[in-house]
Amino acid sequence: MSTFLLWGFSSFPDLQSLLFVVIFFSHVTILAANVSIMVAIKLSHNLHTPMYFFLCGLSFSETYTTMVIIPLMLVDLLSDSKTISLPECAIEMFFFFGLSGNNCFIMVAMSYDRYIAIYNPLHYAIQMTHQIFFQLMMASEWLGSWFPCSSSSLYSTCLCDSNTIQHFFCDISPLVSLACDYTLYHQMAIFVLSAFVLVGSFILIIISYVFIGSIVMKKSSAKGKHKAFSTCSSLLTVVCIHYGLSRFVYLRPKDRDSFCEDILMAVTYTVLTPLLNPIVYSLRNKEMQIALRKVQDIANRFIPQKVDKRTLNT
Repeated sequence: MSTFLLWGFSSFPDLQSLLFVVIFFSHVTILAANVSIMVAIKLSHNLHTPMYFFLCGLSFSETYTTMVIIPLMLVDLLSDSKTISLPECAIEMFFFFGLSGNNCFIMVAMSYDRYIAIYNPLHYAIQMTHQIFFQLMMASEWLGSWFPCSSSSLYSTCLCDSNTIQHFFCDISPLVSLACDYTLYHQMAIFVLSAFVLVGSFILIIISYVFIGSIVMKKSSAKGKHKAFSTCSSLLTVVCIHYGLSRFVYLRPKDRDSFCEDILMAVTYTVLTPLLNPIVYSLRNKEMQIALRKVQDIANRFIPQKVDKRTLNT
């Protein structure tokens, strides 16, 4: 079997034009927002701290995650064939799950960074050095790549009579369901692998925030509590959005007839979450807002200004 048919959007023929417009402009916004955040952190020396380096890494990872899925999604919305070759399907799934797992563990590292900053702010620069930051980022990369490597034994057997994937991209559950011997074992294996990434990283984040909450409640001043909570509110908001949607998609039992129910939810997971993350970080962070204004001012210098006709006449 050399090609697969992505049948996901064919289930909603009346919504394909609307979905294309919404997803296209969302993708442009995601790219512009994440690139703006990375450029702002690069140009603002006061943001050269591990907290913002983690944010830059998350923006970089999310940018490539959307580049793996959304361009092919837009092509399928305009195409009548909606086919994808076997190598393209394997590459898409490998990089999507690898980068998605990387996003989860980067948020774990970010929550640990906030714990260190609030627990002992005077020794933060000593305990969170650039070497430790690099080690945490490499650990996130390794743990993120563990999921697609471990699941390769599952989707390597997906060759049967049918080549129709009940999804708009090569997701692991609809693809494994094409196996001739698709059984409860495959469902449980996918659930365990997904739970390791989603539940495991979520538990680590919750542990960090439990310790953060206990430290903040011991602070005597209301101003200190407000400052501590404000530094963590952006990440906590992103965590709730990310894990709330992904839990519904990947952490519930599925059979061959239930994949159509996940298609629209998967659209929100692959498009809405990357769209909201940079917006949350830019709106709830004053330092980031100032840095983004600097980027906007620099960009305006390169935009040709309109010449006043009165000046030309004189």
